Amino acid sequence: MRAATGKRNYAIFLVLWGLALRRQEICQLNVGDFDFYGRKLRVLGKGKGTNEEYLDMSKDVAAAIADWLIARGDLNANLPIFTALDFHNTGHRLTTDAIYKIVSVAFKKAGVKKPMSPHRVRHSAITAALDATDGNIRKVQKLSRHADPRTLMIYDDNRNKDLWEMSELLTGMLKKDD
Repeated sequence: MRAATGKRNYAIFLVLWGLALRRQEICQLNVGDFDFYGRKLRVLGKGKGTNEEYLDMSKDVAAAIADWLIARGDLNANLPIFTALDFHNTGHRLTTDAIYKIVSVAFKKAGVKKPMSPHRVRHSAITAALDATDGNIRKVQKLSRHADPRTLMIYDDNRNKDLWEMSELLTGMLKKDD
């Protein structure tokens, strides 16, 4: 049971980080939404949950989901991907509250002092993607699936690297003039 829980939770973390999914999107995933060989995941988006999108995923995210599903053992396409493993709820779809608790408890156990949530993981993933792409809003908008690119400016403003780079650039100009 402990090994299955670890595989499930690891897959949840990789979906949160590697695809920047929202809690609700994770809860709505069914086995049939997962295409291991095509490395795609069908997600019902924000709002009424009827906006269907096919997301490309890394081999690591696909492998983690597959590893969890194999450990779980039931690959019926209509079943939820992420299910409860406790005695009373085994096999039932995880709720948004359950995902929140999984993330919160894991970070506490890891010694992280700041309260963590699935949204903070998503936010961190989006900010990290902005850093990795040198602030490429268009690319990161595809990851975040925010309708309005201005929303990404909030994440971009959280990047401290730009201020440091500009400070280095400006003070470097002074040194060249000496």
